[in-house]
Amino acid sequence: MTANTITFFRIAVSIILLFCSVFSSAFYVFYIAAGLSDMLDGFVARKTDTVSKLGARLDTIADFVLVVVCMIKLLPVLNIPAWLYIWIGIIALIKVVNIISAFAVQKRFVAVHSIMNKVTGALLFLLPLTIPAVGLKYSAVIVCAAATFAAIQEGHFIRTGSE
Repeated sequence: MTANTITFFRIAVSIILLFCSVFSSAFYVFYIAAGLSDMLDGFVARKTDTVSKLGARLDTIADFVLVVVCMIKLLPVLNIPAWLYIWIGIIALIKVVNIISAFAVQKRFVAVHSIMNKVTGALLFLLPLTIPAVGLKYSAVIVCAAATFAAIQEGHFIRTGSE
């Protein structure tokens, strides 16, 4: 199985999620399958020496589709407190400043693949799995704390040219 096939699988599974009840067994099966395929496609591409610009673009599209589907499914059923929207907005603002800084300093788009960005991604992926057991307020604090640190660290890496 090629890496791009795995990425297309993630897109298909993400679309199937639209037809699953939130927090149902089917939702979790397809959500976890999408997450595992996200980890697997890059691994397969590197191991088979088939890393490509097309594959990277497909991966970004697949990530976007999964995020949008999850937002469509989860936002209507979650009672998100105002402080969480504010915190997410602050993180987004830091990320926008980072993008602008990258263009100003390095004259190009910079994607920082730091350990903290990967940790944040993993925690964000786990969030829907933890909400029924732990609750959104507690799960979100952990994710937002990691995302805040990762965004600040990303800005430092962009401005210093280190990683």
